[in-house]
Amino acid sequence: MTERHESCLAEKTPRPRYAARRPAVEAAIASLAKKSRQEIRTSLMRIVTVAAAQMGPIQKADSREDVVRRMIALMDEAKAKGADLIVYPELALTTFFPRWYVEDRAEFDNWFEREMPGTATRPLFERAAQHRIAMNFGYAELTPDGHHFNTAVLTDKSGRIVGKYRKVHLPGHVEFESHRSHQHLEKRYFEPGDLGFNVWRELGGVIGMAICNDRRWPETYRVMGLQGVEMVLIGYNTPSVNAERSEEGLEKRLFHNRLSVQAGAYQNATWVVAVAKAGIEDGHALFGGSLIVDPNGEIVAEAKTEEDELLVHACDLDATVFGKTTIFNFAQHRRIEHYGLITSRTGAVPPPAK
Repeated sequence: MTERHESCLAEKTPRPRYAARRPAVEAAIASLAKKSRQEIRTSLMRIVTVAAAQMGPIQKADSREDVVRRMIALMDEAKAKGADLIVYPELALTTFFPRWYVEDRAEFDNWFEREMPGTATRPLFERAAQHRIAMNFGYAELTPDGHHFNTAVLTDKSGRIVGKYRKVHLPGHVEFESHRSHQHLEKRYFEPGDLGFNVWRELGGVIGMAICNDRRWPETYRVMGLQGVEMVLIGYNTPSVNAERSEEGLEKRLFHNRLSVQAGAYQNATWVVAVAKAGIEDGHALFGGSLIVDPNGEIVAEAKTEEDELLVHACDLDATVFGKTTIFNFAQHRRIEHYGLITSRTGAVPPPAK
């Protein structure tokens, strides 16, 4: 063998030092490649980390400023846990005042917000903008032309209001009813919502809102489902006992809460975030049970207390795709020619008796 051939052979032979390190180098390269694939996959996922901010009771004597401080504390916790969106309850700024009857309804205008944000709520919006967290919360709205609504708003991460919803399905009654264990006078103090069930493109997805009793009505979810909703935000204040059926207590009430939310999520392949105001409020019990439900109708997080409590979950909006393109592919499977009664008739009318 010539001297030149020996030199070439030596160059092709791995150096002992490199040969010893080769397994570690190859493992590092493989690890880097795997990490890169995971990073690419994650970057393509539409993750919205949601904080469901259950609130304990708000007493009649509590000021808006006190309540907003509690809401900010929950928001600070949500920020520390990486939340993109925080969801508060229905009527998050006040006690549930429709439990009381007054002859002159104008006496209760002090429970309503004439502007949003207002003086008391502006710090909440400012903190949301500082934290870059979108938020949703409910309040009593008094419009400039004198209309009263049970309302919720959605903001973007800059604290700008991008969506408003007014409660459509008002429960309860208008006049005092002595046979009830407690009054539920939403129909006295609020008008039915006039904005419908809209959705908004926000946080990289399609977001809708509803309030309390709306969650019990399948039409709520379906109207938003027909607009491609991927996450429905719901706040509620619900008594722990049925005012007209005392044997329907906490366990059954929580069952119906889960049932309504899980069914709405599954049948429309959407995330649902349902958030309570809970606890003993001015002597009246409200149940908690705040929950986050995935597009398969499964509960992924649920509150354990009736106090201020934060549930945080990373929601992949792309988890809605399978349901929307298979069993609940509306374009392929809905038969609207048979659904006329849903919009033409309000009450149930049985067939004529034989």
